[in-house]
Amino acid sequence: MQFILHKRWIHHLLAPLAGCLLTLSLAPFDLWPLAPLSIALLYLLLQEATSRQALLTGWLFGFGLFASGASWVYVSIHDYGAAPPLLAGFLTLLFVAALALFHALQAWLWVRYLRHPEHRLLNVPAFAVLWVAMEAFRGWFLTGFPWLYAGYSQLEGPLAGLAPLGGVWLISLVLAMSGPLLVQLFCHRLSRRQTLTRALLLPLLWLGSMPLHQHEWTRPAGQPLSVSVFQGNIEQNLKWDPDQLAAQLDLYREMTLDAATADILLWPETAVPLFQDSARPWLDFMHERALERGSALITGIPVRHVADDGRRSFYNGITVLGEGSGDYLKQKLVPFGEYVPLQDWLRGLIEFFDLPMSDFARGPAGQPPLQARGHSIAPYICYEVVYPEFATRLAAQSEILLTISNDTWFGRSIGPLQHLQMAQMRALEAGRWMIRGTNNGISVLVNPFGQITAEIPQFEQAVLHGQVVPMQGLTPYLRFGSWPLGILCTLLLLFAIQQKRKH
Repeated sequence: MQFILHKRWIHHLLAPLAGCLLTLSLAPFDLWPLAPLSIALLYLLLQEATSRQALLTGWLFGFGLFASGASWVYVSIHDYGAAPPLLAGFLTLLFVAALALFHALQAWLWVRYLRHPEHRLLNVPAFAVLWVAMEAFRGWFLTGFPWLYAGYSQLEGPLAGLAPLGGVWLISLVLAMSGPLLVQLFCHRLSRRQTLTRALLLPLLWLGSMPLHQHEWTRPAGQPLSVSVFQGNIEQNLKWDPDQLAAQLDLYREMTLDAATADILLWPETAVPLFQDSARPWLDFMHERALERGSALITGIPVRHVADDGRRSFYNGITVLGEGSGDYLKQKLVPFGEYVPLQDWLRGLIEFFDLPMSDFARGPAGQPPLQARGHSIAPYICYEVVYPEFATRLAAQSEILLTISNDTWFGRSIGPLQHLQMAQMRALEAGRWMIRGTNNGISVLVNPFGQITAEIPQFEQAVLHGQVVPMQGLTPYLRFGSWPLGILCTLLLLFAIQQKRKH
């Protein structure tokens, strides 16, 4: 073990490997035991590192994590942004290298200010709190990239029962405590009392949450609703082609009219590739057909608003037709996909910065849930479902969760499968059924335990039929959000700082 700690070149190899292990714990690999092992390896490499060494080790860990887990960005830039391979590779590398700085900062802060040379048990909560704080910060800074959180690895693991209590970040906290405890238990020389303490803490953290996994935090608010989800599987290069507009509208119309009657009919993100005001006659026709069937038809559609001064704003939206009502305008926009940061400088440089519909405005906060068949539905468009705190606000006002997406941008990469895993976590956190409709998969129904009950595979044109149950009541996470976890982390951090100053 000392050989590993003192050979810097071994650090440089093991740090990115540890990051890759965390990716393997997430979808689509789902090797959940690798999550605490990944964190344990990072913790081990930081044991005797200087502040400067910690900065590099943390960055290498982050580089391994994001290079393996977020490399699907290359597909969007190259395949659909028409960037040459070298340029797409360079932009992807720049993206990954920038994200790795979050873990570099975390490692540096822990070594520089919180690592305790004598009271090693205090290192555990200090390290874990910094880990969770950095995940939360990454999900907020510059609109955020809330992807690849450690807690998602436990959707099928023993810690899943913690999600309704404190969300994905509570799971991340337990994982980030487990890694250091493993290192101290198996790699440090400890007294009998110290060994016993750690040997009791580890199973307490893991086994204590297992009975919660099947606890029913919410209860039915009505009879089951029949659902049909329509997956058109339209190629991205045809999506915004004016010559293909009529064919796409005909496809969804015929698929819907040919399908069996259902309470809720769901089309994916921008299934209608035409502004809502321009599509009004066609929407009115589908509204009447939905009313005849007693169905609520929910579809993604771009929306155009014209202000009194003539200024136009464009939104990525959802509208409800038939036996329902409401419109929703997307609030969390995808950088470069739906808006271009520094667009005065970047637009026109390469085709990637001029993607179709990349000039959306942000929808207003405080929008009400959608209404369908007398029930409240929390809508999320694509990227929005990966923001834990954002998702809780609408979920707490609703009986069913709904998300639409167009993951065609990610091709056959692992990105869509990671996206699905995060949507499942939102259902588990909220204790509610989720309906997920996408253009090319994976369209699914998810129960309140985060489990998929029906699905359509990727890259198929098909209709999913199933049932969801409206739910009422609030999980602790919906009721209180991340405030309890934030207070706990703050107290743990202050205690660790105080103890460090004493010595």
